[in-house]
Amino acid sequence: MGTVLIPIPDRDFDPTEVAVSWRVLTRNGHRVVFATEAGRPGRADDIMVTGRGLDVWSKLPVLGSVPAVGLVLRANREGRNAYRDMLQSADFQHPTAWAQTTLDGIDALLLPGGHRARGMRGYIDSDLLHRLVVEAFERGVVVAAICHGVLLAARSVDPRTARSVLYGRRTTALTWAMERLAWRLTRFTRMWDRDYYRTHTEAPGQPAGYMSVQSEVTRALERPTDFCDVVRGSPHWWLKSSGLVRDTATDSRPAFVVDDGDYLSARWPGDTHTFATALSRKLNESG
Repeated sequence: MGTVLIPIPDRDFDPTEVAVSWRVLTRNGHRVVFATEAGRPGRADDIMVTGRGLDVWSKLPVLGSVPAVGLVLRANREGRNAYRDMLQSADFQHPTAWAQTTLDGIDALLLPGGHRARGMRGYIDSDLLHRLVVEAFERGVVVAAICHGVLLAARSVDPRTARSVLYGRRTTALTWAMERLAWRLTRFTRMWDRDYYRTHTEAPGQPAGYMSVQSEVTRALERPTDFCDVVRGSPHWWLKSSGLVRDTATDSRPAFVVDDGDYLSARWPGDTHTFATALSRKLNESG
């Protein structure tokens, strides 16, 4: 059995990618430790927990507490239940601070995601976490990244090579198709915050999607073809690519996970059960 470190921002991380991973790993006998920037328990993006705040009527009294669009995009029941249980766990209630976090005794580093800019940008851009990720690859610690967590890895530059730690690796991440679909929907229903679903947006003159997770991660790779996505027409293609179906503990058909040796990656919350199970198996094999 292994020990898994999960660094998260102080707020706005995705509840499913963190909590379901925690649940899968701990149920399989692994130890999970957390790290936050301030060294205090973090909080997930409340919209992804409750679903409230994504509808045109969200700011209205009474009616604002009734989600519609949010019911599709928020964590499902399994994710919300896992998040509730995780909040009460001693693991989650006693994190270390990023500045005091080391890889001593750590067998795997799990990088979850989230998209809300106010909390995620500091996580993705943290020099402390960049150095931790580089060290993990240097030591041969298993690294597992999902969604925007892959972007954190992509921005982690090894000073010896001046290249991303993902250079020469095969990876997936949140695809532009998935990111664009959710963004297009919420930019009309959440009119007062039209870019809620984009952590980074394009500057004037940049083409559409240039600052998407997929585009930025791809620019960090050795070859564009090292970014992996579901092949149209492959088994369960629609389940995997629609963005409407999530995996479960007993059904991995909707999931897409890329295994590149000591590096695992996945795209979005709908991959999390399969992603965390793959990490658990890898730790058991290496143990």
